[in-house]
Amino acid sequence: MVTEPGKPRKPPLSITLPLSTHHPELEGTNNMDQLVKQLNEACDAQEFDTLWYIKDLKTGQEAHRSGHTVVPSASTRKIAILMTALKQVNEGIRSLDEPFLIEEEYQDTTSGTFQHLKPGFEITFFDALVMMIIVSDNTCTGKVADIVGLDNVNALCQSIGMTGTSHRDGRGSATTKGLPWDHPVEASNATTVVDLGILLDIMVKGLEEPEAAAKLGCTTDLVKVGMDILLWQKLNQRLPYLLPPQAKVAHKTGTGARNQNDAGIVFSDGEPRFIIVVLTDQVPPAVSSGAGGAGTASLHSANLCLMAWNALVAS
Repeated sequence: MVTEPGKPRKPPLSITLPLSTHHPELEGTNNMDQLVKQLNEACDAQEFDTLWYIKDLKTGQEAHRSGHTVVPSASTRKIAILMTALKQVNEGIRSLDEPFLIEEEYQDTTSGTFQHLKPGFEITFFDALVMMIIVSDNTCTGKVADIVGLDNVNALCQSIGMTGTSHRDGRGSATTKGLPWDHPVEASNATTVVDLGILLDIMVKGLEEPEAAAKLGCTTDLVKVGMDILLWQKLNQRLPYLLPPQAKVAHKTGTGARNQNDAGIVFSDGEPRFIIVVLTDQVPPAVSSGAGGAGTASLHSANLCLMAWNALVAS
């Protein structure tokens, strides 16, 4: 099914019903159709662009809005960096227990906590991965990216079908800070909502299926390590913000000059129920009401996630 969102400037949204041994098109179709309409209406009401991807993990149904449009990834890129690092742990190249020195050259950043501490102290590689995700610490991210290699991160992404994703700058905000909010996408790391959905879907399957974990170069145990780290996320003002207490979200946010992003897997009572990726683009510093653009986009993402929860879990 293909639908046209309300505004002409919005690219069409499509729903893909994947082939499987059961027939997801016979299960929950009305819920998904209504959800797509509701999400589109909410997105069309905004003064910025919204791209999203949803997958119902019960039925296998997928939907997206502008799913293959390339936009700045901001720190959602760190999910792929995390899984590349865990792949190298599985290959014996790295160890989660190896020392990781916090160095001054990586502290020229605007994200995370270690930028404010005196350099020269050691943590472990595992600790660096945790900090990279849960508080988006770019002192850790820059060095982790240098250690694992952006070529290797890009290779992993391409190998699983993330063809719209480009990792160009390992240090992220160290080189992109100061960019105007309407900077070209080529000036930053970039991705699509479908690409992030592909990665998260393989991670969900890789929790129990060795074949899926192997696509990421990992074991199921290492995929669980990655999922646990995503579940420890402390920046919860977007996707999880309006969800009820039984909901937990394994996710990674991303904040750029023109973007407020979040990508994650929503669990209900410990069971993964749906994947949701929301990337906002061309977010202005302020919207016409006078409210800040970043806060408006963040609350918008939270509302979209709540709509998905109500349609796919609570209904």
